[in-house]
Amino acid sequence: MSLVRSRGARASALGCWVALGCGAFGCLALGCQSYRACDAVDEAALSQLPERLSLTGLYAGEAVEIIAPDVRSFRPRFELWSDGATKQRWIWLPPGAPIDTSDMDAWQFPVDTKVWKEFIRDGVRVETRLLQRRAEGWIGVAYLWQEDESDAIAAPYGAIDALGTPHDVPASNECDGCHAGRSSHVLGFSAVQLAQRPEQADPDALDLDELIRSNRVTHAPAAAPVVPGSETDQAALGYLHANCSHCHNGSRPERRGARCFDPEGDIDFSLRADETAAVSDTETYRTAMGEGIRRGRPDDSRIIELMSRRSRFSQMPPLATETVDTEAVALLRRWIEEL
Repeated sequence: MSLVRSRGARASALGCWVALGCGAFGCLALGCQSYRACDAVDEAALSQLPERLSLTGLYAGEAVEIIAPDVRSFRPRFELWSDGATKQRWIWLPPGAPIDTSDMDAWQFPVDTKVWKEFIRDGVRVETRLLQRRAEGWIGVAYLWQEDESDAIAAPYGAIDALGTPHDVPASNECDGCHAGRSSHVLGFSAVQLAQRPEQADPDALDLDELIRSNRVTHAPAAAPVVPGSETDQAALGYLHANCSHCHNGSRPERRGARCFDPEGDIDFSLRADETAAVSDTETYRTAMGEGIRRGRPDDSRIIELMSRRSRFSQMPPLATETVDTEAVALLRRWIEEL
């Protein structure tokens, strides 16, 4: 693989910063063991992946027009905010190898599983990311699209303001900043995320029901997970789950090396498949009430403060965003007012 060094030969785009104060949501660095510092790009591991997106198995042949017939699209119910980028997602599961769903909140994917996510920003197809499960673990890289969209080329060192857009493509070593926070490593493909309500269902997308019918999971849930509460409750809990729980959860795997967006503290924004009785039963709600929210007082709530700003040192979410999600801020404000 020819390594595209759009950012230069640096280990991380984010470097080692010193925090300006700490707190449950605000401790971003501790000296040079920075919250934002990640291990160096593993060039040896990345050399095992194709240089071009067209060779990864996403497409039927080398033309980047038709998705391969055994690759399935999927759509999580709750999405991660990425500065308004439009995203499409696909997954390929090895034939005959089911997902280990014995832990309904931590699916374990078979070796050779591939997951892709494409980003379109301001009408420009910018990048498509690949996560692949190998025997020794997961590996990830972004493919940067060429201007004529004839193919996308591996960019393990990412790119700043790619293709003239405000979109930054992450370096390969930054993938763990989100994905290593979960033992499943795959975000957005889970029981909670794929149990779509009927009015939301995409007839062409892979969902929980189809996974169960086609024997692609080892254990089917007793009932499809249902996010409790009103429409506002569901949207708020789902936003916090999708945008916060990959870092802030109570079951983060142990890691070696740099902290790479591994926060300190015991807060947990996860929505669990068996927490369906009431809003107050969810860990997301209990965490929010204990750490960042003042019931009925959005202006005094730490979550609103962090969501409403973009700062080098303190913002939420901390990764992949330079623009405040104003709709999400309005949603969380409304939720807090109604609590």
